[in-house]
Amino acid sequence: MLSSENDPSGTAAAGSPEGTPVKVSVVVPVYNPGAAMDELIASLLRQSMPAGEWEAVFVDDGSTDGSGDRLDRLAAQHPGYIRVEHIPNSGWPSRPRNIGIDLARGEYVQFADHDDWLGDEALLRMYAYGRENGADVVVGKMAGRGRNVPRELFRRDRPDAKLSKDPLIDSLTPHKMFRREFLLEHGLRFPEGKRRLEDHVFVTAAYFAAKRVSVLSDYVCYFHVALTDASNAGLKRFDPAGYFGNLREALDIVDAHTDPGALRDRLHRRWLRVEMLGRLTSAKHLAAPEEWRRAFFHEVRSVLVERFAPGVAAGMPAAQRAMVSLVEQDRFDAVRELALWESGVRAKATARVTGPSQITVEGELTTAGGAPMTFMAVDGKDVLAPPVDGIPPAALDVTSRVKSARMDIVARRRGGGGEEFFLPGETTVTRVPTPDGGFRLRHRTVAGLAPDTLNSGRNAGRWELKARIASCGWQKDTELAVSLTIATDGAPPVLRKGSGTPLMTRLKRRARRLAGGKR
Repeated sequence: MLSSENDPSGTAAAGSPEGTPVKVSVVVPVYNPGAAMDELIASLLRQSMPAGEWEAVFVDDGSTDGSGDRLDRLAAQHPGYIRVEHIPNSGWPSRPRNIGIDLARGEYVQFADHDDWLGDEALLRMYAYGRENGADVVVGKMAGRGRNVPRELFRRDRPDAKLSKDPLIDSLTPHKMFRREFLLEHGLRFPEGKRRLEDHVFVTAAYFAAKRVSVLSDYVCYFHVALTDASNAGLKRFDPAGYFGNLREALDIVDAHTDPGALRDRLHRRWLRVEMLGRLTSAKHLAAPEEWRRAFFHEVRSVLVERFAPGVAAGMPAAQRAMVSLVEQDRFDAVRELALWESGVRAKATARVTGPSQITVEGELTTAGGAPMTFMAVDGKDVLAPPVDGIPPAALDVTSRVKSARMDIVARRRGGGGEEFFLPGETTVTRVPTPDGGFRLRHRTVAGLAPDTLNSGRNAGRWELKARIASCGWQKDTELAVSLTIATDGAPPVLRKGSGTPLMTRLKRRARRLAGGKR
């Protein structure tokens, strides 16, 4: 256990070479993780940053499964840079994280959950990137294993990311690196108690307070994991009224730092898209008891009507604008009907190897039963045609989205933690007439590879390839019957016909999608 002899404001780690400054403190709230903590501990001990330049501060939130004793033994084996603090159970990660901030000795604080893990070079790369750019906040590329993580944010490095122009607001989990003096200067702490969206409140406030936020995208720094028993605290069913009360707190921070207008609408849109419509239309939500779904719907409608200006929904894709219209009309059953229709939207694609390091892919979106997704041209506008009536025509306009439709080719490491990288490529989109006077969109992408394209050259192994179609507001993946093998880090990639993913893995992923655990 940490004692009063430890100086939280010090810069040198006990047990490390004399005078060695602590560059990064990894703060980990811990509660009954069992074996789920193994990967995190192993990843910390593999860090390329020399021991003593980093430390891990585990804050045991009253664990009853023996994890506290295990951490004490770990600290005894690694004195000076593995530290443990035991506290009475608080019931939520906020208090352990706040205590970790106070105890940290590093220049930067990196938050990690006990069931996630870090890339081997994460601390070294993120710290160097933060120092190079003078960043208060460093957002390292994330990969999800059974969890959704931001995608567009990590399309490229962003040394000076801005809320006004970059998709920063898509990343509101706390698994980032924060300059400790910045946290102290602005009094940034997690709201404590058993509540939801405490990380949204903390991270949103940090974004507004930071002079610079830097996004590192060329190396996977953080692996975000969903446990198979869904025991993560954030995944359990919640009280809708309490949840949306907490959501309003995050909106209050945005409103305090912005004027009414485009920027506020853009930021508000994130909560409408993810926490409201995203949950309202998920498979897990649709399978929940009707009484709970009605209570959730009521809270969504209340926030929508009370807090969001018309420009929030106006900037969303057609299917989401249509959903907003139905919520505003208080049409509970129609929302469910539209959500069920949307759940049938898929991507379909075929691939050909057209060169030693080149792949050509053709694909399109489909609806339930595999029929191509079709659109209609009405009065010079391209419109969506869902099987639900009473939706204003303006809400169904997809003209601008049709023009910006694309298909990316994505490589995902097989057997890893979900690392994904976009392959450089060019997409062409063709309008194909349909017998009913409408049209469908066919996408063709030619993508190439280079040895350092994936994970900054740390890429040995087998990779599966996916087509990701972004069209008219949907973003759908489908696996391709082509695999990618790289013999050693940085070696030329070899493309082969045949999926890189075993059948059982594909079946398990499909089961998770149907259960709502992964979209």
